Amino acid sequence: MNIRVRYFASVREALGAGETLQIDAPATVGDVRDALIARSPEHARVLARDRLLRSALDQVLCAESAAVGDGAEVGFFPPVTGG
Repeated sequence: MNIRVRYFASVREALGAGETLQIDAPATVGDVRDALIARSPEHARVLARDRLLRSALDQVLCAESAAVGDGAEVGFFPPVTGG
């Protein structure tokens, strides 16, 4: 399935505004993060599991256990962002 990934704040500064990802179903937001971590050393550094990041699914805050469907939008951002 195709997922649109968006990045915000410091994650956006490091990885850009976003990208698309193809991932096998079924998948969760955590699976999306893991697939992105495997993409490159920079992805691994910015999205590392030891970094506290918030996630959103279709513009609603969610846990990484949230199920992702085809065409979904997943966002990642640090826990505190400025205006």
